[in-house]
Amino acid sequence: MRITGIFAFIVLCISSYHLQAQLVGDKDDESKLYAQTKQVNQFIRRFNGEEDEKGDRYYPKDKLYRNEKLRKKYLGILFDASNNGINNDLKVQFAKDVLDKAQPAILDFHGGNWFSEVHTTFTMNGKNQTVILFMELEKDHLGSKWVISRVHADMFDPYFKRDTSKVGKFIHPLSHELDFMNLRKAFANSDSVVQFASKRYIPDHLSLFLYEIKRGNLKFKTVEEVKFHFFQINGWYFELSQFNRPGYNTGWLISNLVKVNNETEKNLLRKFLYYERK
Repeated sequence: MRITGIFAFIVLCISSYHLQAQLVGDKDDESKLYAQTKQVNQFIRRFNGEEDEKGDRYYPKDKLYRNEKLRKKYLGILFDASNNGINNDLKVQFAKDVLDKAQPAILDFHGGNWFSEVHTTFTMNGKNQTVILFMELEKDHLGSKWVISRVHADMFDPYFKRDTSKVGKFIHPLSHELDFMNLRKAFANSDSVVQFASKRYIPDHLSLFLYEIKRGNLKFKTVEEVKFHFFQINGWYFELSQFNRPGYNTGWLISNLVKVNNETEKNLLRKFLYYERK
């Protein structure tokens, strides 16, 4: 796979250059524009074999549209080369599944099963706070839009902390015979009220996030980092991150790759990504 990646790199770099809408300074190496994957949409097109080595689009009627050889070349350079945690054997197995002749795998922008993880900074009572927004595409009339599907913020965790190491406070099973009048005691101490929630309860940071914004306590400051999580390839998960660094292995690249054997493993991985530690 490493040889394939080197070969693909050479092919991409020696291809004839065409005029770019973006101006390039005399000191810039134009070949880097062709080697790096500058946009997420371009990553998807390269993964699918829907553009040539110069960045020109291929369409369904074009002979080389989703060509297997072209896709194989691109797969060799769409990984973060500095990440030793993704071994070559795993990459080879992934490429083999993606390029399966009977049913090659294609990424679909509107196909669901992928989402963005956006690390942001908000201010809460004058103090900077990290808030992670999970964004998904949602159909809207004839098009689609990005929406906030989940939120995680460490500052909200203390509100939902529950001590499960010992028997805590509880509402007696015969409380219904007293018209639940003992709820007065249950709600007397705000610090222990979470003890009375169901074990199946999952803290909803999104609702609390929207509430604090509505009250004017939480104010947006900036976006710190963006990454994407893909579950579209059957039996696989991969993470897409942006790398801004010298050289050719830059732009949007696969930064993590995991073989997912079944739905149980997929659900566990999703919970981990969403910071659902229960």
